[in-house]
Amino acid sequence: MIKIYIKKFFCHIFLIFRHKWRVFINCCKCGLVWQGIVHDMSKFSPSELFESVKYYQGNRSPIGVCRRANGVSLAWLHHKGRNKRHIEYWLDGDCEVTPLMPYEYAVECVCDKLAATRTYAGKNYSPDMPLSHWERYGCKVNGNPKTMKFIEEVFADVKLYGEDYVLNKKYMKATYKKWS
Repeated sequence: MIKIYIKKFFCHIFLIFRHKWRVFINCCKCGLVWQGIVHDMSKFSPSELFESVKYYQGNRSPIGVCRRANGVSLAWLHHKGRNKRHIEYWLDGDCEVTPLMPYEYAVECVCDKLAATRTYAGKNYSPDMPLSHWERYGCKVNGNPKTMKFIEEVFADVKLYGEDYVLNKKYMKATYKKWS
């Protein structure tokens, strides 16, 4: 049992670093170097790390696995409350209006989702996957409609033109401005 946990621990740490590296590259292309550097630091906190190691599978988020097993993920509640790139960070059940996600966090959100899709899909990655995942799961969050349209348009353009087309400052600024 301990051997399995240790193996899952190191596999999960490696997965985090692989994902962080991809986010860093994506953020740098979009002019958000600092956000690429500090991205996902909360994943190393005990409340996120230990639950994620316990539910690690390697081909999907341990948060989703934990949710299916327990109905809730305490790691997710911790994570979304500390990372402004998550749409859920901006939600307040007591308010009717959800604020527009600021530019730098909306772009980091896109960089994160592209990197996560690529990390989990591995060799099976294709440019249609981010939009497909967004349509299945992401768009169900009750985020600001303009933020949601921005993200959807970026993923649609990834499907049509590829990541190199969207991962740059000029494209991101123009697309965000269209929806803000």
